Amino acid sequence: MNLEEMLPKMTEFFKNEAKTDTVIGTPFQLGEFHCVPVIRVGLGFGSGMGEGGDPKAAHGEGVGLAGGIGVEPIGFLVTRQDAIMFLPVKSNMSTGINAAFEKLPNLLEKYMDLKKNEPAHN
Repeated sequence: MNLEEMLPKMTEFFKNEAKTDTVIGTPFQLGEFHCVPVIRVGLGFGSGMGEGGDPKAAHGEGVGLAGGIGVEPIGFLVTRQDAIMFLPVKSNMSTGINAAFEKLPNLLEKYMDLKKNEPAHN
């Protein structure tokens, strides 16, 4: 099989595999909300060809083709009547009030340890 035959077959394969319903599912209804999964897709292709020969050996040539795909679910588009919003799959817990709530148990534990080790005042 040559390069001109392989590339369309690989492209068709990636096109079929990189669909949202293949990765994360089809749109669905949740009560009053209509939810549509959203994905991020990255594609890469590479090819190479070469030929060579040695006067004392046979002539040789070769062709290679490779491709890769990365697909990641990133969230959902959610609609309710006339309103629409995007709900990400991952949330950034390192900013704002989320970070404070995430650190609160450790801070309370340290505070309680300090209080426990303080000398008693009468």
